[in-house]
Amino acid sequence: MSSTASGSGRSGTWRNWGGNVTARPAREVAPASVPELAEAVRRAAEDGLPVKAVGSGHSFTSIAATDGVLIRPHLLTGIRHIDREAMTVTVEAGTPLRRLNLALAREGLSLANMGDIMEQTVSGAAGTGTHGTGRDSGSIAAQIRALELVTADGSVLTCSRAKNPDVFAAARVGLGALGVVTALTFAVEPLFLLTAREEPMPLDQVLGRFDELWAENEHFEFYWFPHTGHTNTKRNNRSAGPQRPVGRLRGLYEDEFLSNGVFRAANWVGRAAPGTIPSIARISSRALSARTYTDLPYKVFTSPRRVRFVEMEYAVPRAAVVETLRELRAMVDRSRLRISFPVEVRTAPADDITLSTAAGRDTAYLAVHMFRGTPYRAYFTAAERIFTAHEGRPHWGKVHTRDAEYLSRVYPRFGEFTALRDRLDPDRRFRNDHLRRVLGS
Repeated sequence: MSSTASGSGRSGTWRNWGGNVTARPAREVAPASVPELAEAVRRAAEDGLPVKAVGSGHSFTSIAATDGVLIRPHLLTGIRHIDREAMTVTVEAGTPLRRLNLALAREGLSLANMGDIMEQTVSGAAGTGTHGTGRDSGSIAAQIRALELVTADGSVLTCSRAKNPDVFAAARVGLGALGVVTALTFAVEPLFLLTAREEPMPLDQVLGRFDELWAENEHFEFYWFPHTGHTNTKRNNRSAGPQRPVGRLRGLYEDEFLSNGVFRAANWVGRAAPGTIPSIARISSRALSARTYTDLPYKVFTSPRRVRFVEMEYAVPRAAVVETLRELRAMVDRSRLRISFPVEVRTAPADDITLSTAAGRDTAYLAVHMFRGTPYRAYFTAAERIFTAHEGRPHWGKVHTRDAEYLSRVYPRFGEFTALRDRLDPDRRFRNDHLRRVLGS
């Protein structure tokens, strides 16, 4: 039985969105207020149980898995306050990004940047380093101006650059290791329009022009289809308008029928008969035609993702992305691997968040995917070997095998984070096996 607003109860098996992680918590709690959440943490301490909060389950790691108390924040939702003078919005931690974006648009406001889906909670997205692509604008966490969290002793801590700045530096991408985030304050700006230009482009041309394409566009990304020399590119830039969204019929055809329906069917075929995948990839890479449209930011940044998959993503120095992708392509070409999902490439500017994947360096991201239910370890292992050779940092919410010893080498401020964890959670109330691996005991 799941818990109700102010109670707790036993829980069944919890599964993440990708279906590759399961857990059986001793009990679930769905607090309806910050005091209720604080009391749940104190009670867990009395019972000697670990505590983990879970959002929408879109992480592919076991970062939120627990056999103790599972906090579900779905009752802690909504906007607390909009400050139009400071241009910030304070939002409850369990608010889905979709709900936040819709509410901001109604108020004539917007976040500066977004990832490519809106299903996550704001705290889950920020805490694992969720990002989109941007020349100048960074991740969800990089847009945070203040946050509130319940620490291991049940106290409520607020932090910003001016108040508890050491906690603020770390807790924006906190991995659930420092406490349970209860509210986030984001920088916002007046609602604007983006013009998206999507078009196929040969991979060699993209790689040869990568620096130019990055420099000329506020948001540039591309998808390379393994077993082919083809990509689909996307350039998003601010526009004076007018608003010209994708037509309803074209959107249904391209975004739902082709990108989800036909793509799912193609993956079913590929899973059953892997030898067909190169031919399917060649067809898929040519299925979408060029298009240009202008719309609200969240409608341009995000798209429906209905085909389930498992994902690994690494952040490498932006200067190394072309070489890294060429090595990945060479590995796929000389292997017997059959890859039905495109490789996604995005960028982010350097930021000052302790364990952000973009901490201290301009960054490019390479994401590899496999259809749910398809063996992925051989592909991910080979890709990870390439990524780590370029000092890659794994996305905190996606599959990887790195541990604290490796991560302490690629994060210059890793020790700052673990020292703060020692201070805020000396008894490891927010522990689980995953955090033990990536942060140490």
